[in-house]
Amino acid sequence: MTQAPVLPVHMRRRGFDPSPELTELRDGKGIDRIRTPFGVDAWLVTRFADVREVLSDSQRFSNVFLGRQQSGMPRMTADELARLRAGNLLAFDPPEHTRLRRLLTPEFTIRRMRRLEPRIREIVDEHLDALDRGGPPADLVAGFALPVPSLVICELLGVPYTDRAEFQRRTGRQLDLSLAVEERLRLGLESREYMGQLVARARANPGEDMLGMLVLEHGDELSTDELAGIASLLLIAGHETTSNMLGLGTLALLRHPDQLAIVRDEPDRVDAAVEELLRWLSIVHAGTGKLTTTEVEIAGQRIEAGEFVICALPAANRDPALLPDPERLDVTRGAMGHVAFGHGVHHCLGAPLARMEMRIAFPALLRRFPGLRTVSEEAEFRSFHVVYGLTSLPVAW
Repeated sequence: MTQAPVLPVHMRRRGFDPSPELTELRDGKGIDRIRTPFGVDAWLVTRFADVREVLSDSQRFSNVFLGRQQSGMPRMTADELARLRAGNLLAFDPPEHTRLRRLLTPEFTIRRMRRLEPRIREIVDEHLDALDRGGPPADLVAGFALPVPSLVICELLGVPYTDRAEFQRRTGRQLDLSLAVEERLRLGLESREYMGQLVARARANPGEDMLGMLVLEHGDELSTDELAGIASLLLIAGHETTSNMLGLGTLALLRHPDQLAIVRDEPDRVDAAVEELLRWLSIVHAGTGKLTTTEVEIAGQRIEAGEFVICALPAANRDPALLPDPERLDVTRGAMGHVAFGHGVHHCLGAPLARMEMRIAFPALLRRFPGLRTVSEEAEFRSFHVVYGLTSLPVAW
């Protein structure tokens, strides 16, 4: 029986907070050598300024690691690796990354997102109505936090919502680092196969969704593998991150009633509240892993070329160098500049969509159910996942 990997320090949490060991590392020497769940050693960078430096510099800190043969993976040919990597923006540096991102950026402008706002409000209201009809107790993750972003990204991409149970099962397991690399690779290949079928359908009959628009406008510039890779990344990122923010963010507000009241009752403060929840929760444990292309020095540590570097986002976002009293959740400050969406050329493309979904969903939920409360004081957190969150959130009202 394969043993689950040991949880590395940057993925350890105590409820909402980074582990004390991670905080001590940041406030001490700021960098340390760790063993990753992928079976390779890496330098863990923890301070806000150092994390920003690494994420800003794609010349010295490369993303090409994601396209390489990893420990525990079945041996793959160069062509197989290239197909697996195609279209995944996180696996490329400029100029190839720039080419792919330039084609996608128009789909995620704030103006384009505003056109989606009425439909997002409808989706939120439909799921709140369904919760109301079902009555308490209810699982807020299964009934609201997960299906709302899933439906939004399905409609945006052109993925049949009827397929959601299957792709949620797949992506949830793909991001579970306690599973063997072979299993996660198999699921990734399944996902690629599924997306390839959707791309073929879109090429034959392009609709008005994003996949259809990419085929119509850039079908000659993007291969089928690239389109499948782009769609796979957007589907995973589009529902896993926002759904976990909605679930974990709601629990955080329920545990901080004064902050909850501000989000519920003061519409002008909702944007700031979303930024503070993003910073304070930092649900993505680490920025994309980097491979040094030359000798570098970070936090006083010399690192040779060809070494792996990981950025601890929760530690950076709770760094006293970023803002005063960083351990306190204060939705009135809404400080920008956090790295919850990453930083630099790989800053999250879908950030405007995620912000809009949260800006709509949190107040709508809290106003619909002013008596919302947790059924139990215990919460089951997802520790081994790439994206931190809750497995369920039983609530009543």
